[in-house]
Amino acid sequence: MVSEPMGDAESFSLVRRQRELASLYATAKSLTALGELDDVLRSIVHHAHDLISTDFTYLSLVGADGRLSARASEGTVSASFLAAGIPAGVGLGGKVLDSQSPHWVRDYAAATLIEHDADFDRLVADEGLVALLGVPLVIRGEAVGALFAGDRRERSFQADEAALLSAFADHAAVALDNARLYEASRTALRELRTAYGRIEEHVAVMRRAQEIHEALTGVVLAGGAPGDVAQLLADRLGGSVTLLGPSGTTVVRRDAASDPCRTPPGTELADAVEDARRSGRCATSAGAGGTLHSVASVQAGDQRLGALVWSREAPAGRGDPDDTDLRTLERATHILGLLTLKERAVAEAGERLSGELLTELMVGGPGIGPAQRARARARGIDPERLDLVLVADCPSMSPAELLRHLHEIARDGSALAGEHLGRATLILHGAEDERTVEEVHRRLRRALGAPVIVVGERVARHDWSRAFSLAARCAAVVRALGHTDLGATTGRYALYALVFDTERAHELDRFVSDSLGPLLDYDRRRGTDLVGTLGAYYDHHANVAATARALYVHVNTLVKRLDRAGGVLGLDWRHEDGLELRLGLRLHRLRALTDTPV
Repeated sequence: MVSEPMGDAESFSLVRRQRELASLYATAKSLTALGELDDVLRSIVHHAHDLISTDFTYLSLVGADGRLSARASEGTVSASFLAAGIPAGVGLGGKVLDSQSPHWVRDYAAATLIEHDADFDRLVADEGLVALLGVPLVIRGEAVGALFAGDRRERSFQADEAALLSAFADHAAVALDNARLYEASRTALRELRTAYGRIEEHVAVMRRAQEIHEALTGVVLAGGAPGDVAQLLADRLGGSVTLLGPSGTTVVRRDAASDPCRTPPGTELADAVEDARRSGRCATSAGAGGTLHSVASVQAGDQRLGALVWSREAPAGRGDPDDTDLRTLERATHILGLLTLKERAVAEAGERLSGELLTELMVGGPGIGPAQRARARARGIDPERLDLVLVADCPSMSPAELLRHLHEIARDGSALAGEHLGRATLILHGAEDERTVEEVHRRLRRALGAPVIVVGERVARHDWSRAFSLAARCAAVVRALGHTDLGATTGRYALYALVFDTERAHELDRFVSDSLGPLLDYDRRRGTDLVGTLGAYYDHHANVAATARALYVHVNTLVKRLDRAGGVLGLDWRHEDGLELRLGLRLHRLRALTDTPV
């Protein structure tokens, strides 16, 4: 499906999403500051309601009797609905608790994929509830409740709504757990006054964790990047903190100023990363030289975004790492997950806009319209300087895979990248065309780890479409000539311009017609391939025996075909060099290989 240019609605949607994420980060500080459980529950529902903007939002917890009961709500909902309890194994709530994943229904009463409860169904009908989204609250691998958002009209919930609410619920579950621990601490303080000193130490540790969590939230709200989060963790926890990408490669590594870990994480982390992903908790492994690596999985909903690794020298005389520090690491993964989602959304929107603008320049030229000029300058790009079109081609990778790397180059050089007519394309400024093309080729080759062809053509009079056509067709000629790994401009292959320059197609037609015309006509009338036979003969250096073997025919059969071709063309193939004929055959074959529409 062809993408439409980003309009006001799409821009508004992107801004709204950024604001929603910023609002979600802001809730972290207020949630961690609350102590009473009921206050925590009301705050969770209030922030969730603001985030999703449905008719009503409510939070239910699994009680000691195994029933799911509402504990807090926001929006227009009756008291009888909130007072009702439902067995934890039925309804949408039962499905959410059992799978520990988000689920939604367009029409609750008509839904067939959930187990209905007759009493609750009556309440649903009385309340006018139609569409419902539920996400689990999970603490240490156990689903303790669910957060619901409902509407009194039939609707679908989008994947980004479920992902955002899931990330919010994960974050809220941590705050809910903190509140429960806080209440348990106060109860223990009243009942076990003799243990006051130990309780005081525990509270101090929790306060330290809370301070770290608030500091992390502050970094994000201040516009910090994943590297800033990793640096803060390293400074507060000690050692070194490494952020791994989904494939296990290092994205960011930061060291504490006072006691950095000298031994970086290695391949021994693979099992710990998988354990952390499966369990949702920190997993610790021992590395070389007594180094400890604690790993927490970075996820948002069902999306695996990577892993966070805390590396430090094993303390003398101590075994397992401090549980509070590990929980701090786990909390940081929620913040990193949200930050990664935000950065991805911004990057994807930017890449989509870059591709749309590139396509507009291609199909709307020659020339630059006022709207195109304004959109380019809004991205910090001067369209007057976009004077070089590059086309990249790698048989082992799709254009979309190539495009990911071209977008990185475009961001570095105030350029545009996009897929045009199935080709990975880059428009940029080139001070020296050959050097620019070779530099892009080197970067792509290094990033891909595979041979790649990059061909560039200078743009004349803002005609990007013609420059693209020349570069794309020249790339096909380059590959047909046997090259697989190079960066060059079309000027280097000017000898073959008759083939890849569509404005000179009539010259190529005339030359091929003069040298091969009668034989091409003969093949079309008789259904033969004497042109192919003659081409194979010259490809094998006029060696009759080698040509016969290549064509799987007897030598006498080949000689008769060559005699017939010579008779049609009026030449003696045994004695004449036929330079013009050889060139005609070569150009005819290259034209057939490059006639893909571009």
